[in-house]
Amino acid sequence: MPADCLFCKIIAGEIPGNKAAETDKILAFHDIAPQAPVHVLVIHKQHTPGVADTTDNAIFGDLLGGVRDTAKQLGLSDYRVVLNNGAEAGQSVFHMHAHILGGRPLKWPPG
Repeated sequence: MPADCLFCKIIAGEIPGNKAAETDKILAFHDIAPQAPVHVLVIHKQHTPGVADTTDNAIFGDLLGGVRDTAKQLGLSDYRVVLNNGAEAGQSVFHMHAHILGGRPLKWPPG
């Protein structure tokens, strides 16, 4: 766990997070700057900086399974899943995570 990773600190309980769901592999918590009525981040508890850095395909399965299960727990049937890879794509915390956005109609293309 990198000492400076915000999401690793949330996993460790060093920084509070408004949890939406948790398993032994996944943590989901509400975004502090929501872009939709429902905006939850889903992270794997194993640190990996981004999509391009992830070599264990099981992490992707765990992450997307966590997205599905969290969305269901939140009562969402229609939602968007976003994974950013790299600063130019909008990734600001370099611990791979998925955004669940829902609770309103979402237009395409996104910003």
